[in-house]
Amino acid sequence: MSDGATKRKTASTGFHFLAGLGSGCTTAFLLQPADLLKTRVQQSRSSTLSQALRTILDGPSPIRQLWRGTTPSVIRTGFGSALYFGMLNSMRTYAAKLPTIPVGGVGGVAGGPAVLEVKSSSSVLPKLGNLANGATGALARVAAGFVMNPVTVLKVRYESSYYAYTSLLGAGRDILAKEGFRGFFAGFGATAVRDAPYAGLYVLVYEQAKARLHTVAPSIEGVAPVPSKYGALGTNFLSGVIAAVSATTLTNPFDAIKTRLQLMPAKYGNMIKAGKMMLREEGVRSMFDGLSLRIGRKALSSALAWTVYEELIRRAQRAAVV
Repeated sequence: MSDGATKRKTASTGFHFLAGLGSGCTTAFLLQPADLLKTRVQQSRSSTLSQALRTILDGPSPIRQLWRGTTPSVIRTGFGSALYFGMLNSMRTYAAKLPTIPVGGVGGVAGGPAVLEVKSSSSVLPKLGNLANGATGALARVAAGFVMNPVTVLKVRYESSYYAYTSLLGAGRDILAKEGFRGFFAGFGATAVRDAPYAGLYVLVYEQAKARLHTVAPSIEGVAPVPSKYGALGTNFLSGVIAAVSATTLTNPFDAIKTRLQLMPAKYGNMIKAGKMMLREEGVRSMFDGLSLRIGRKALSSALAWTVYEELIRRAQRAAVV
């Protein structure tokens, strides 16, 4: 490979990281109030959305309080998105180069029955089958989640009304003193169990939705599909909303458990114990606390993040061609 080709490849990989960073930081800042309210609702069954919002609005500096925890959110979501998109692109590029499995095989990586047959021009990412889309999405999300888990713990503690932290540095010192280094990885098990299926389902549904929204298949046999009225941006955004709503609803119980573990690890212990305690003391509804907020936030944040990310990559590729 020539030096020029190597430089182009390195720049492309770096741009995937930067595109993810930019999209993550933007969505984290814009949607921080929804994230904060979700944490307040999930911290206890006695707290409802209206009560949590009223408490903030009736207190001092309500606007500032709604954006409490923005710094760790931007760091976590920004760098988490950068790591996720960077690793996801590398994994998908690698998977796309693997030998295809003949049709009739078991869920081909790039050529089996799980392959995405409709070539959607709204996508700038490698085309993979359902199995590979789900697997790469899950692996990339769990890896990024592990790296960013300490920031997530700081963010959740800082947003919660259980703690009176005045600074992130003070929160970090308190966690280290009382719980040791392991305290920064509280709830990672529940996070991984939540994020792996969420990201896998998200990428799978997202790619399938893009394929179906990008073209409108006519009912007359033999007539080629016509372009969708949505365009690339609209197709990607709508696909992101559909994927986020589907994946969020299915994985919300793990998100509720994760929040309890990160807030009160001494009380809840581990994922199984926390789940049993929540079901016994508060019922099944506790597993879906904050669902409406999470759906709203995830639908917007995921759709915005993926749309901005793909558009930045698309523009970079066009500029490279020119």
